[in-house]
Amino acid sequence: MEQQTEKSGLGSMGSAVKDGVVNSLKGLNEIENQIVTVARNTVTDTLKATGDVANNVVEVSASVIKGTLKATEEVGYGILMGTKNAAKGIVLGIGDVGGDVIATASQVARGAVKGAADVGSDVALVARRAVDGIVEAVQEVGGNVAGAAKGAVEGALEGAASLGSAATRSVSVFLVGVIDGVKNVVGAVLPGRRGAAASQEEAAPMEATPARPKMTKEAGKPKEEASPL
Repeated sequence: MEQQTEKSGLGSMGSAVKDGVVNSLKGLNEIENQIVTVARNTVTDTLKATGDVANNVVEVSASVIKGTLKATEEVGYGILMGTKNAAKGIVLGIGDVGGDVIATASQVARGAVKGAADVGSDVALVARRAVDGIVEAVQEVGGNVAGAAKGAVEGALEGAASLGSAATRSVSVFLVGVIDGVKNVVGAVLPGRRGAAASQEEAAPMEATPARPKMTKEAGKPKEEASPL
């Protein structure tokens, strides 16, 4: 009887944990969606008021990221998720006013780096999560994800370059692997410096791929050549 009671207690404890985790995740989703919505609406209203999307994206993005970082620090919410969702909201807001989300991806990322630097946040982490948010937004609207990712990476690196070589190196490390060919982007922004992975790829000779044996149509097996008598 005691063993059954203990098992019952463990079972109810597991259920309680599961319910608590589920409710917490629902709460996090609500927070994340709210950040996206606030950032989106703020960007939409601001860009409508200025009437000039092309020349205001960097400053608007920097302001939104700064506000998000300050808010997340105040309430104890993770700055990384906050940055990602804010960047996503910025891109969606640009799309709402008719802006080209692909063309402005670079500016949004530059603004995120600028905003992080202004409030003394970790520029590299913010840059990476901002790029993630930009890509997620473009996926959501059905745009050219690869083009947006490339533009965002370039923008983040350009923003970091304005802060100095240390920031540039740090951001480049965090952005390697975001998209195929990102090492070429890093190399273009940082002349004379390529990622270690890129150097290894270039140094390693390509191995010859062994030819596959020909297949017969009848048996689908490798065709065997006649052995000499």
